[in-house]
Amino acid sequence: MGQEAFDKIWKMIGLRYKSHPWHGVDIGQNAPEVVRAFIEVIPSDTVKYEVDKKSGYLMIDRPQKFSNIVPALYGFVPQTICREEVAEFCMEKTGRDNIIGDDDPLDICVLTEREITHGNIIVSAVPIGGFRMIDGGEADDKIIAVLKNDEVYSNWEDISDLPPSILNRLQHYFLTYKQLPGKEEPKCEIPHIYGKEEAFEVIRRSQNDYQKIYGNLEEVMSMTLVQAMNFGKQQQDILKGL
Repeated sequence: MGQEAFDKIWKMIGLRYKSHPWHGVDIGQNAPEVVRAFIEVIPSDTVKYEVDKKSGYLMIDRPQKFSNIVPALYGFVPQTICREEVAEFCMEKTGRDNIIGDDDPLDICVLTEREITHGNIIVSAVPIGGFRMIDGGEADDKIIAVLKNDEVYSNWEDISDLPPSILNRLQHYFLTYKQLPGKEEPKCEIPHIYGKEEAFEVIRRSQNDYQKIYGNLEEVMSMTLVQAMNFGKQQQDILKGL
């Protein structure tokens, strides 16, 4: 079977079945300068939604603690994961040892002046910086981005352009959203806030980490499809011989 036939089959499958938001949605041709982001949670949500890694459907992770609400659209960058290369970059920048990746897709906050009424959507986002967050010894970077072509926020080209009130609100959310009552020591810390060039590097590294694990995913699926088609043909030939 030629490549053209494969492409037609994949197109038909895409029309019939929903793509997994982590593996089946492309990061975008202009990454890391512009990326696609899958949005799980919006500011009006009173619970934290998270994509189930197996099925690709949104599930309830936990109620938002206390009065914490996410101050922006919040989700992840498809076809990324935080593992060795992201962790190495974190250790390089912080001078710390024994940091590992959190083994999740790269998180992203997308700022917009428009009201988005629900999650489970894909948006185009322009990264302008990020938070180097460490959560219990794991690198858990948060990319800060603005919605592409946003009427107001697209004028902010780097995280240094953000008003302090917005930056502080974002920091406060991530420093407290996992904090448990009665615990004095925060579980999460943000040792660095970085600009867009460093955000681009984090995205590239998360892409590399993803490729090391899932880079042959489409090839494996193609082989499985060929095997299934060959099996079907064998069954037909057997039936014809009866």
